[in-house]
Amino acid sequence: MSTKIKKIVLAYSGGLDTSVILKWLAETYQCPVVAFSADVGQGEELDQLEEKGLSTGAEEVVIEDLRETFVRDYVFPAFRANAIYEGHYLLGTSLARPLIAKRQIEIAQSRGADAVSHGATGKGNDQVRFELTYQALAPDIRIIAPWRQWSLNSRQSLMDYAKAHGIAVPTTPKKPYSTDRNLLHISYEGGILEDPWAGAPDDMFTLSVSPQEAPDRPEVIEISFAQGNPVAINDEKLSPADLLARLNAFGGRNGIGRLDLVENRFVGMKSRGVYETPGGTILRQAHMAMESITMDREVMHLRDSLIPKYAELVYYGFWFSPEMKVLQTTIDETQKSVSGTVRLELYKGNCGVLGRKSDMSMYRSDFATFESDEVYRQQDAEGFIRLNGLRLRIQALMKNRGKD
Repeated sequence: MSTKIKKIVLAYSGGLDTSVILKWLAETYQCPVVAFSADVGQGEELDQLEEKGLSTGAEEVVIEDLRETFVRDYVFPAFRANAIYEGHYLLGTSLARPLIAKRQIEIAQSRGADAVSHGATGKGNDQVRFELTYQALAPDIRIIAPWRQWSLNSRQSLMDYAKAHGIAVPTTPKKPYSTDRNLLHISYEGGILEDPWAGAPDDMFTLSVSPQEAPDRPEVIEISFAQGNPVAINDEKLSPADLLARLNAFGGRNGIGRLDLVENRFVGMKSRGVYETPGGTILRQAHMAMESITMDREVMHLRDSLIPKYAELVYYGFWFSPEMKVLQTTIDETQKSVSGTVRLELYKGNCGVLGRKSDMSMYRSDFATFESDEVYRQQDAEGFIRLNGLRLRIQALMKNRGKD
């Protein structure tokens, strides 16, 4: 690794960390740095980004709109799996990282760069997600992780560096927490949130009103699915990115999708994060309701047993691993019949299912009815129960024999 680096492509957001890193890379390695920013739905955070990157020392600033790719190829596959980490987290940041890293590698290859860099700290999960993707897609590329190399070891030291080098950054001592935003969610970590007993300030939230301030009347919407993917809201067909953005608006104004979580990071420590995932919260509820009438019981139970592993692979950064490909292929096979429409009620932080219908429905009212029917013999249940209870009876007989 003693060979001089010719060019670096940096995953650049324009925030405190990557602004400082951009300047530090240019000064430390004395080579051109290309700043790459992926638009995955962070909105106004992209304003003046090119001007800022160039003024901070970038040879070139590449900004690409990846919103449709993000939702279609990363968010929707995970939601077909009902993926959720440790029972709560809908993987907003985790799903964006492999896409950003993949495109970063492609840009590096097109620009003749021999190194890539990121702004993830040495304590977090993102360093793993970025670097596992780099290694899976470009095993020979050099990886620069400034947080594991430099002497700057805190947000305050970065702010001091930025001030000394004339770098404008949005982070101030009054609001020192770190945020990550995309079309699926926005996360808040660090700073004032590092005390897990302290409540998150209400003025911190961006995508949603508090449930107490949500409208006093419920809002009813319908989501249509085709083979596990949402395709329309209230009969209006929408692209993946537009559909998720619309759900964010519905959920946000009804106070849906806030989460305060202490999670287990891949590197071994616990971390407190606060999340807003309004559209994703609605979407997962709707998708499970759609599955409830269109999926075979044993297929559903088998798929459900795979969810913890699937979510773990996403969270840990193994999106491009061979086991992930096998899992996704299996998941997608289960979704071929998951088509139809779900009706939901949104009200003050809650998302309830009002109804579901599908041409692929396995629900049969003539079988399930409590009224008289001609398709089910209740007497058959006696033998079914006796056979399933046989091993329990044998176990009880053995215990009783020991008492004699």
